Amino acid sequence: MKKYLVVSILVIFVVGILTISTISDQFVDANSRKKIHFTQTITSVQDPGQGHEGHQLALILSPSEGTIYDGSLTFTASEPVQIVVLHEITEDDVKGQPIWTIDGDKIYGLSLIEKGQSNSFEFTGAALALHSPNSQFTATVSVDGWIRGQPTEVLLQKIEYEKQEPSFSLSKTNVPATIPMHKGIFNASSVFYIITDASDKEFGEVITEKQDWKVELAPPIANAPESSLQQIFVFRNGVAGGGIYGYQDEVFSSTPAQESEYSALSSVVEVTWKKGQNKIIFETAEEILEAFEGGRVEFNETGIVINTPQIIWPEGQMTIREDQEITDDSSYTGGQILEINEDEMTVTFIAHRGWGPDGRTIYYIVTDATPSAPAQMMGVTYSPTSSELIANSAAVDLFQFKNGIKGSGPMGFQPGIAAAAPGDEIYSPIWRIYNVEWNDPENAKILETRFDIDSFSEDDLLTVSIARPMNSDHLVNCPFIDPFQ
Repeated sequence: MKKYLVVSILVIFVVGILTISTISDQFVDANSRKKIHFTQTITSVQDPGQGHEGHQLALILSPSEGTIYDGSLTFTASEPVQIVVLHEITEDDVKGQPIWTIDGDKIYGLSLIEKGQSNSFEFTGAALALHSPNSQFTATVSVDGWIRGQPTEVLLQKIEYEKQEPSFSLSKTNVPATIPMHKGIFNASSVFYIITDASDKEFGEVITEKQDWKVELAPPIANAPESSLQQIFVFRNGVAGGGIYGYQDEVFSSTPAQESEYSALSSVVEVTWKKGQNKIIFETAEEILEAFEGGRVEFNETGIVINTPQIIWPEGQMTIREDQEITDDSSYTGGQILEINEDEMTVTFIAHRGWGPDGRTIYYIVTDATPSAPAQMMGVTYSPTSSELIANSAAVDLFQFKNGIKGSGPMGFQPGIAAAAPGDEIYSPIWRIYNVEWNDPENAKILETRFDIDSFSEDDLLTVSIARPMNSDHLVNCPFIDPFQ
């Protein structure tokens, strides 16, 4: 990264001691008063003040000897911040009060005011900034005020620092999420799987109670066409076991090894033994169909669909990450699973943080995707049948950013924004991916809501397009979960 010198020359107008976009063209002359009004998104850098080297500072109005700023500030930030107001003083004026200085020669009185993550504030002072003793932050500020005085002395200060590209990170961006597994059967072999979503509220509550882990209600997945589903046979009576209703384990019609048939979305077929029949443990879907055709069992094709990503199947399993350390910078590549514990019947995923349509925090895991290249990159199951949902209401839109402010999103920029979240009628774990691209990355801002995307798109500041890696439809199974339950 290039280094450069920022020179603060205070003559009639102000140039920041830390780099910010110029606002000189927004001054309006009024004799010895100059009007200032602007809105700016800024990212903090290392605080150059002595004793503040481990802190972060985002300068809004630069120090100007002989000049006073006054007006109002409104801001929103990516984390709680403090407002800094500097006051021009001499060494004789210090007398124990908090100060801020770069070189020990030029000294400013320091007002440090706790104001949270967003607020409004009336200010008067020689400089204005936002400050955090913690990590780097991004903020959008609006200032309306005046510069008073016309300084004649030229003050030269030199600050050397590394130029940094704007970036943004959320706290607890990636966290472990331990989810209970169920044991099923396919062709007389064991299958280990999870249940994250159900199209039916009552059925979801039954599973939630059994596994002591919340199953989210996702009504739209019931709209998935039959060709994009597999069958899961659930037993209402028969041989006692670990199944959903306390009888034998569920039986699947396919696994990821049957690539062209497998789907994590399973259509629930309830199986009931007729009276007087010799009850056995079914080990294949074919055996169940034969028993039905022979009049030994009854079917209830419920119309309920549940999300049942398979973790282990007879011919393989999902990838376990080699890098077991989770940080806010953890990559999406190399696998989504940290641990599979067959003894405890649990699997631990990385849960990724993003935003719901209204800006609320959501966490999601990734279990399968199409086409094959993104699936391989993320280390998840390739599920080509998902492509049949590209124009179906069973899939919901998820917006990922291709450029702009660097961050924790899957493409290295800000976190994604979903068009629905748990509790919404249109929530689904199946996501239709859209790319969001700033037309001029220099104008990029942090967006948090679907409304933000729509508004900036209407103003022709960004372009939204459906993602088509490998010139194919791109859908991802990303169940939204609560990793802290």
